Amino acid sequence: MFIPGGTFTMGTDLDPWAYDNERPAHPVEVAAFHLDAVPVTCGAYATFVADGGYDEPRWWSDDGWKWRQQAELTAPQYWERDGAGGWTVLRSGRRASLVAAEPVDHVCWYEADAYARWAGKRLPTEAEWELAASWGPDGTKCRWPWGDDDPDSERANLGQRQDRPAPVGSYPDGVSRWGVHQLIGDVWEWTS
Repeated sequence: MFIPGGTFTMGTDLDPWAYDNERPAHPVEVAAFHLDAVPVTCGAYATFVADGGYDEPRWWSDDGWKWRQQAELTAPQYWERDGAGGWTVLRSGRRASLVAAEPVDHVCWYEADAYARWAGKRLPTEAEWELAASWGPDGTKCRWPWGDDDPDSERANLGQRQDRPAPVGSYPDGVSRWGVHQLIGDVWEWTS
């Protein structure tokens, strides 16, 4: 999605649930940017792995490549081959088939950054992410990506309603005013 950027107020002085690092509210200038309309899926990430993403230093920052070599990973830590050419993932102590449509989780910043480079993209800045998640094209800030109505089971996967991420597109009522899906719930998003 194209987001034109501009000056917006980042952080808050009003939300009683905000963390200390989300205070105080302050103006930030953000250049125009693109943000994927959906989270990176396990299927997309598996394509990165299959394309040799963990074996190719050019996709990794210098520190990331050192980490990858030290960790000796060839895929995300909790992924294992299932013997039939697919993947399983360990979640909450149980191994299950990897669902291609789910957002990828349990990857570190280095892995997320390498994937983005491989895909010809980059991780958003924190300010870009907040602009996309809380501001709308009309220049107004809302508490949630979709507006000010409280989260519910139709808008986001919150409150441990399920023990895994929901497939991408599961919450059309939770789409941001920019058209971006699943900006809250499911997984933590890495920023640059």
